[in-house]
Amino acid sequence: MSDSDQERHGQLRLFSGDRSPEDYEKWMRSVRAVEAMLFASREPIGADELTARLEPGVDVGRILADLRTLYASRGVNLVEVAGKWMFRTAPDLAYLLRQEAVEPKKLSRAALETLAIIAYHQPVTRAEIEEIRGVTANKGTLDVLLETGWIRMRGRRRTPGRPLTYGTTEAFLVHFGLDAISDLPGVEDLKGAGFLEGAIPSGFTIPVPRDDDALMADEDPLTELDFQDYSPLGDDGE
Repeated sequence: MSDSDQERHGQLRLFSGDRSPEDYEKWMRSVRAVEAMLFASREPIGADELTARLEPGVDVGRILADLRTLYASRGVNLVEVAGKWMFRTAPDLAYLLRQEAVEPKKLSRAALETLAIIAYHQPVTRAEIEEIRGVTANKGTLDVLLETGWIRMRGRRRTPGRPLTYGTTEAFLVHFGLDAISDLPGVEDLKGAGFLEGAIPSGFTIPVPRDDDALMADEDPLTELDFQDYSPLGDDGE
């Protein structure tokens, strides 16, 4: 065993607890397996999926907590996003990789405002987005957001015209480093960051966002025809 392996095993023993040699070896195999799966995956992995691939009786929650502590001071950190787990470059080292990263297409101001409205007000229709923004939606804005994978069509509102409803996706949470949609900033967070300045109107609030997969009482499920003939600015009420 190399010196680095011995050091790593010594660090892991700090987290291993009072285990017999046999249990420790089983625990080490599980730690290495979880570590390998997380490193190899391009997408976050849930605890249930990890558990299904390990030996019976392994405490995956404990292993993830131990690995997060172990990697907290390293060049990559184990983080929880969208209720799942992945390795990410330590924030203070991100500048080293900026030249290697593919620069994503920048969204227009209208697209960013639309995305924010969908995130906070979902499920929401295009007409409701326009009402909140106070302007007519630019043609193609929803298509652009759908192409990013950050929003999705949820269902159809049970109102005249049966307009489509929109919500955010797991990819939205992963991209913005959120564990849950409820982690979006509230009024106090926005004030603290300087985004809300001056006198705030009395009664001003920011809705508590939700992104449950379950449809609301006033939503109907989508059909295959919705995906085949989807046009956000078509004659279907959207």
